[in-house]
Amino acid sequence: MTAIEISRLVRGYDDKPAVRGLNLQVAQAELYGLVGPDGAGKTTAISCLAGLMAPDSGNVRVLGRDPIAQGTEVRESLGLMPAEYSLYGDLTIAENLSFFGKLFSLPAHVFRQRRDRLLEITRLTPFLKRRASALSGGMYKKLALSAALLHQPKVLLLDEPTNGVDPVSRRELWKLIYELVADGMAVLVSTPYMDEAARCHRVGLMHQGELIAEGTPGSLIDELEHEVCEVVGGEREALHGVLEACSDVVAASPAGAQLRVVLTPGSRDEVAQELAPYGATLQSISATFEDLFLARLSEAA
Repeated sequence: MTAIEISRLVRGYDDKPAVRGLNLQVAQAELYGLVGPDGAGKTTAISCLAGLMAPDSGNVRVLGRDPIAQGTEVRESLGLMPAEYSLYGDLTIAENLSFFGKLFSLPAHVFRQRRDRLLEITRLTPFLKRRASALSGGMYKKLALSAALLHQPKVLLLDEPTNGVDPVSRRELWKLIYELVADGMAVLVSTPYMDEAARCHRVGLMHQGELIAEGTPGSLIDELEHEVCEVVGGEREALHGVLEACSDVVAASPAGAQLRVVLTPGSRDEVAQELAPYGATLQSISATFEDLFLARLSEAA
């Protein structure tokens, strides 16, 4: 069953399109990653799905319903965790959860049962009396996610959920996301982090309001025709200048003590000749999702 559907979505600000002709579908029990840099249009797409803004054109559906025209029905089955701070900082964890429980009109016994379960899996029980404004980044995100899950939605929208979160909390958040998907929830998560994108069932690479590639992380990497190499030898400062001036180098980034480069197809020999006078050689290595994204971003630009 299709849980989320976006068809030819266009949405702009001040006559400048933030999203242009976007198409994507997410099935029940699927984890879909919307991946792209800041300004790519990820938050705008999620806001349209949540009914927070209306599309300029195109169609958006959550479980077959229009988030604007059928907002009440959609909100009953939709959970949203926005990127910006959305909780009441002067309320404690317990008070924030109580507020959202009342907002969703949950019976007292149902609320207590769900609250206790969410507190258990997020390990927030010892901090019930702590105000939201005093929480660490990871604890705040766990509380925001708990609030979004109180009414047991069938669809969950997560806008950069791990931004500003420490590594341990980040891992715990992703463990919880996996559990939700395994239970049948459809989850759309936006992220600028390539390692998180690689954890999704399917991903859509977004650039300037459009999808530039879509598929499973593994298949997208397998389809990459660019070659990825490690630069061995030479002095890094001198090599940086050479690589920046070389049109066949799509991207160059540090990899430990070495440099990692993504090259246009069939250009390895030419680039190797450019590096030889500086005492450096190229060694082929396996591509990562970040390499894939940089290559596709370069093509789109």
